[in-house]
Amino acid sequence: MPSSAGPSIDTITEGGRVTQVGEGQEADESAPPVMTFGAPTAGEILAERYELVEHINNDSAGRLVWRGVDVILRRPVAVVLRYPGGDSATEMLQAAVAASRVIHPNLVGVYDAIDEAERAYVVREWVDGQSLRELAAEGPLDPARATAIGNAVASALAAVHATDMVHGNVHPGTVMISDDGRVVLADARTDGADSQENDIRAVGGILYFALTGHWPHAEAPLHGATAGHGRAAIPDAVRDAGGAIAAPRQVRAGVPAYLDDLTMDLLDAEIAPPSSDVLAAELARLDVPAEDHYLDNSGPLRFTADTEDEPSPLAAAGGRKVAIGIAGLLAVALVGLLIGISALGDDKDPQNSPAAAPTTSAPVGEATPAAATVRKLTVKGVRIIDPDSKNRSELDDADKIIDGDEDKGWETETYKDRPNFGNLKKGMGVWLDLGEPHSVKSVRAVLSATGASAQLLAGSVNPPSSSKGDNDLVRDYKTPIGQPFEDHDGTTMTFNGFDADQKYRYLLFWITELPPSDGGFKLGVQEITVQGS
Repeated sequence: MPSSAGPSIDTITEGGRVTQVGEGQEADESAPPVMTFGAPTAGEILAERYELVEHINNDSAGRLVWRGVDVILRRPVAVVLRYPGGDSATEMLQAAVAASRVIHPNLVGVYDAIDEAERAYVVREWVDGQSLRELAAEGPLDPARATAIGNAVASALAAVHATDMVHGNVHPGTVMISDDGRVVLADARTDGADSQENDIRAVGGILYFALTGHWPHAEAPLHGATAGHGRAAIPDAVRDAGGAIAAPRQVRAGVPAYLDDLTMDLLDAEIAPPSSDVLAAELARLDVPAEDHYLDNSGPLRFTADTEDEPSPLAAAGGRKVAIGIAGLLAVALVGLLIGISALGDDKDPQNSPAAAPTTSAPVGEATPAAATVRKLTVKGVRIIDPDSKNRSELDDADKIIDGDEDKGWETETYKDRPNFGNLKKGMGVWLDLGEPHSVKSVRAVLSATGASAQLLAGSVNPPSSSKGDNDLVRDYKTPIGQPFEDHDGTTMTFNGFDADQKYRYLLFWITELPPSDGGFKLGVQEITVQGS
């Protein structure tokens, strides 16, 4: 069975030790019994590759969670086992297979999914850190950090939705923050009980929870983490007599008005939500470094549909309602004024605090242009870069990479013995010319198989297509861009997190390792698309 994303593994800190458990919380008395006879032991090696090192916990679905080591790649892994396998493990394994088609720096990496009948297990990335649930248990997050987390979750969902799939399990227990500040989303489900719209509305729930420490979806209990249940129970939102939730600004001071409005609009069933990619673009626009000074946190009213300025991504997607009351009065005086989120640092852990939200130095009365709408950029030129080949026999069909047909593409030859092009080349690449410099939001590469390694580079030269020209190009293209692609398996690689102030014309999708194929190692690049403005 291919590598994939599988069951949830939420991180919980116990006595200073970081552990990972599934379904968002530990097992309690009501959890299904866990098989003990025939259970694995420390030192056992599964599939002749994954050594079990330490039994971490049993999750609330009765699955065994182990810390392990991939003895081939020598990297730590988390192993989640279920007894028995077969039909009882179908949903877990189907989720693993489905998620293996998507790769993104904000999705937890999953490496393998195996059914041995008497047991089934999913092998996934080991994340040192804690879940959003545990993080917010220490107190609500500042607006800048909440925005950064919302941006990461929305970006992960955009990658999932681009493949016409649904995550279906977005809540504070499946949003994980590593010790180095990386935010990843785990535990996609395949039971068909959810929709992309609900995924997007759940981002509103994530923002609400990060800002207030309360969960607004009491009518839709968290999978494996119902409010009021278990050691990591999540408090319900403050509600009035009619059941309506209080806005974040009513719960705590210091929440910018526009972030409050965005959160409440995502939670309002009467307001159609934007698509996940549009939401991610808008949150990314807000999630940029702030100036050192503080500004009025009433915020920019730049989502109003009837502004004459170029609309933000959310406005372009259909606009938002205009907040009533104080925010509505401010709109009269402050239309077009861009004021950033207050740069509220995390005093408890400044090292892990993400970048604060944007500010502006535009004088009062001068309109600040809204960000351009993100769109698919036209690739003006494409070619294969092969600096180490003598016969240059793998250069044909590059145009199929940008023809809009994922069933057709370019592919390498089959290399024997080793995935690094048989140890004959340092790599091969797909070079893209956008025609002129553009701001880039994301680059998505659809591949023919799982298991490839690649990175995205930028450069400034366009030498002739020859061995010497390709070598000159590779020497110039030394700057990785976008959030780095980690060693996750999947058939779709999505790069984002680009510098909003930087423009790019030339990009290089540089492949360093090929996946296994019949008789060796081989890769096809089916399609590459670039989103930007």
